[in-house]
Amino acid sequence: MLKFQKKGLSMLYIHIPFCNSKCYYCAFNSYIDKNYLKKNYFESLKKQFQNEQKPNKFSSIFIGGGTPSVMNIDFYEKLFYLLSDYIDKETEISIEINPNSLNKEWLQNLKKLGVNRVSFGIQSFNDKKLKFLGRNHSSKEGLKSIEKAKNIFENINLDLIYSTAIDTETILNKDLEIAIKLGVQHISAYSLTIEKNTKFENYPEKRKENEELELYFIEKIKEHFFQYEISNFGKICKHNLGYWQLKEYIGIGAGAVGYQNGKRYYTHNLIENYIKNPTFKRVEKLKKSDIVEEKVLLGLRSIVGFEKEILNKEQQKRAFELADEKKIIFKKNRFYSKDFLLADAIALYIL
Repeated sequence: MLKFQKKGLSMLYIHIPFCNSKCYYCAFNSYIDKNYLKKNYFESLKKQFQNEQKPNKFSSIFIGGGTPSVMNIDFYEKLFYLLSDYIDKETEISIEINPNSLNKEWLQNLKKLGVNRVSFGIQSFNDKKLKFLGRNHSSKEGLKSIEKAKNIFENINLDLIYSTAIDTETILNKDLEIAIKLGVQHISAYSLTIEKNTKFENYPEKRKENEELELYFIEKIKEHFFQYEISNFGKICKHNLGYWQLKEYIGIGAGAVGYQNGKRYYTHNLIENYIKNPTFKRVEKLKKSDIVEEKVLLGLRSIVGFEKEILNKEQQKRAFELADEKKIIFKKNRFYSKDFLLADAIALYIL
């Protein structure tokens, strides 16, 4: 049975926008030419964090990017000193790592600081595919990095991308086979999307529209890993699941997003602007209907589901119709999805 986190503020996201290179598909807020701002960036993170309303303890912390592994251990020593009063042995602390930007000593020091979950941006173990995606590591480096981490961490995720123009059953099966042999606890599998402001933006043919192949790959992953939301499989990531539960969280850093009291807020995207004014927030107040819509969509795309009471009478009627037709499940006052890939169509019908 899924255990829900208690209501209230419980999560922290920290954005590290620095990178060594920009992948062709990447639309995240990241920069390859602003490393000279790293020192100033910590001071701004500190100022924003101190200005935030915080819980007694964080249930989870996620350090993402960009490429968090391009930062020296000194940065993380200062960061964890800042966080130390708000974490305990129960806090899940994840960090994203690029396979070609780490060493064993750096990993060991992170473990000492409290990090207990690492996430590798592997994307593939096929060198041709890595080059196609603009990744700056090789399959060999990917394998070595995970082998290093296995000796230090017990909770390891790796990211895989599918639906590229060069994907075949053979390539996808090999990627999964290697992941299984490595003994990782979690896989995040993402369908390639063509985003604005990326190198792929003007090349839609880089994505392969092949629903059959997508379904094949997802089913293959499910043979070995438990699927708890549309893109994530394996040992449940507390932080990840918190997003799907629409938990409140603090977001700090350039381009970070936070969610509190029915409001979503956004910091400055540009590093320079963030450093000048780290406490700035653009606030988006969500209407009740917006929150209901998000809860239904997120709930149906994951094992979270949603409570019957958030729906009005007409919406409840349509939801029970679907339950009677065995298209969704109604259990203990909550509706659950039977197929995450159908979530959007089902949510649209209910709402």
